[in-house]
Amino acid sequence: MQSEAVDLLVIGGGMAGLTAAARAVQDGLSVLVVESGDAVGGNARFAGYAWTAPDHGTMEQVDPDGDPALRTALVDHFAEGVAWIRSVGVTCHDAVPILGFGRGHRFDTNHYVDTCRRRVTNAGHTVLLRARATELIGDEAGVTGARLVLADGSSQDVRSRAALLATGGFQADRELLETHVHPRASAMPLRSGATSNGGGYRLATAVGAATSAEDAGFYGHLVPSGVPFQDPADYVDLSLYYSEHAVLFNLDNERFTDETLGDHLTTMALLEQPEGRGLLVADARVFRDWIVGSYVEGAVSVDKFALASRRGGRVGLAEDLDDLAYLPEEWGYDGQAVATAVRAFNAAATTGAHDPARTHDPAPLDEGPWYVIECVPAITFPFHGIRIDDRARVLGEGGEPVPGLLCAGSDAGGLWNRAYAGGIASALVFGLAAAATAAAIRTPTT
Repeated sequence: MQSEAVDLLVIGGGMAGLTAAARAVQDGLSVLVVESGDAVGGNARFAGYAWTAPDHGTMEQVDPDGDPALRTALVDHFAEGVAWIRSVGVTCHDAVPILGFGRGHRFDTNHYVDTCRRRVTNAGHTVLLRARATELIGDEAGVTGARLVLADGSSQDVRSRAALLATGGFQADRELLETHVHPRASAMPLRSGATSNGGGYRLATAVGAATSAEDAGFYGHLVPSGVPFQDPADYVDLSLYYSEHAVLFNLDNERFTDETLGDHLTTMALLEQPEGRGLLVADARVFRDWIVGSYVEGAVSVDKFALASRRGGRVGLAEDLDDLAYLPEEWGYDGQAVATAVRAFNAAATTGAHDPARTHDPAPLDEGPWYVIECVPAITFPFHGIRIDDRARVLGEGGEPVPGLLCAGSDAGGLWNRAYAGGIASALVFGLAAAATAAAIRTPTT
């Protein structure tokens, strides 16, 4: 069995892990990155923006049940994260509005993660692919390394001053989803790579790490039912972001949530409804302004209705509301009841008496034709995860840090609780925090 010693062992080569590794190398630490997939980058390769809430008041309003220390750290250090992206030579564009309340920067995430990897390898450090950590090594004093299985099946023990868990969450693990998200969660389409299967979560809990709230929810988006993802570009192209301006009905032909608060929140709400599916109805105004418009300034627009239709989704176009009565019976909705509900919604728009409320877009849907897509929730990553503090240190059951163990990215829990304001931003900020903590462990203050 081979053996090696490093200052920082990074388990997971996505946004958080590579950020920490590249920064640690810049700070003079020896680093080893272990990635279970065929390539580094993880879900960051499918993103395009780093964004979050612009101030503490907004963050507290949108994520009131999230860990206050983590919320504060994300807002306080986001600008430093953007500066770090620019410092490694990756263009990070000026800030634009995101989701109505956030501010964020478009950047080439592929360029960024590849740049971080080169910074690690060019400095003489190693990035192992198709390798995984099977257990953490340590004693009562804390974590001192990990046992790895390499691509050729051989084993290697790595000793480290600090080990960072950044494996991307457990959205690809059926058991963990059903246990910690929802009994039907494993049936959701996966807007993520299949390597995010709970490796970091299991490593942490095996050494006594605490975990966050069970009912915290997940980040995801509505997608057309029955339309499988063909490639990662579909994660964005098939996401029905415009639901914030449409109305969504469950199988009882009723609205059940304030859609205008965000497609990502509506997605969580739909999972709780009968069979976890619903009928999304938009009118010509929503089609013109939002379905074929850019969701975020600078993003490429996609006609999501046309795409869902081409790909065999359950879609329909009603020239008149009465045409909704012809919804296929096998879909399970009462089209006439849906048409009545849309008319009632439009009548309520004149008085502001929507029930459920419409906080941000109370306007009626009264301009024909009407566009119908049956949708289901799709998951990107769960909010339940390993508890950390604002220095990315993993916490034990008693709230004390587990010596030598760090965590960042989607493996970490506590930051989001039935709310969301930027996964790339949190991976960036807490990846940098992990590097700083590792540097402090290597060179403790006296």
